[in-house]
Amino acid sequence: MAQRVTIIVNPIKVDDLDGFRSTVNQALTERGYDEPVWLETTVDDPGYAMAKQVADDPVELLVVAGGDGTVRIVCAELAHTEIPIAILPSGTGNLLARNLGIPLQVETALSALLDGRTRVIDIVGVEGDGMDADRFTVMAGLGLDAAIMADAPDPLKKRLGWAAYLVSAAKNLNHRSVRVRITVDDHPPLTRRARTVIVGNVGTLTADVALLPDARPDDGLIDVVVLTPTRLSHWPGLAWRILTRSVAPDRHVHRLAGRRVHVEAARPMQRQLDGDPIGPGRTLTAQVEQDALSLRAPAESDG
Repeated sequence: MAQRVTIIVNPIKVDDLDGFRSTVNQALTERGYDEPVWLETTVDDPGYAMAKQVADDPVELLVVAGGDGTVRIVCAELAHTEIPIAILPSGTGNLLARNLGIPLQVETALSALLDGRTRVIDIVGVEGDGMDADRFTVMAGLGLDAAIMADAPDPLKKRLGWAAYLVSAAKNLNHRSVRVRITVDDHPPLTRRARTVIVGNVGTLTADVALLPDARPDDGLIDVVVLTPTRLSHWPGLAWRILTRSVAPDRHVHRLAGRRVHVEAARPMQRQLDGDPIGPGRTLTAQVEQDALSLRAPAESDG
């Protein structure tokens, strides 16, 4: 029986594309897959047409190799199709891969994914003022986190890796707060002056930082964290709480969870989806789409 496979790769994120192709082709051949079809993203099309091609002509396996943005675009297009997707980490953050327990080294990741299992996870639909309806797999944010993403361009990330985000964070630490109103499901709204609001499908960042310690990609819920430090001197204590995964009550950290989250800000804030800046706006509405993605994962993965 034919085992067709398509590979969508962002060539900018792969240092040795020929070597990468050879490694992937060999691993697939050893496991009985047909010769793969390779599709490369471009500056003009970061993955939309390639993912739509697969959605229109389903294959037994889709491999996506790129950064978090490439992964998000492909997964958003293939939500609810039941096409198994194997994510080969190739970017700076690789956040969905990290949260699924996928190794970051190519050969190890290939073995873990191709010899692993298919698991079903959620994706999150999102809309807001000045943006088209979209989806994310990892996190959406308004405020400081989006400013950090915007100030960490690809050349800096390529040179410094995830440390580029630390450089950008230092530049934006005094990012001004904005009054926000956050409504989760049918609960009374929470109003705060926030530096940032992050809505997540998963919770762990690089360096194993659990920003949303209760977030799970298959629990049918969206987790929210609202950070409200009022001065620079509050940041060290807040950072320590996050690094130590403390869930005790704190006046500068507010956590919520539900199936639908609506955020409305008093003035436009920077916004991001899975690390990609999407422009400023005052609103963001996220709705969980439960069991929407079929992903390959290591056999022991339960993140």
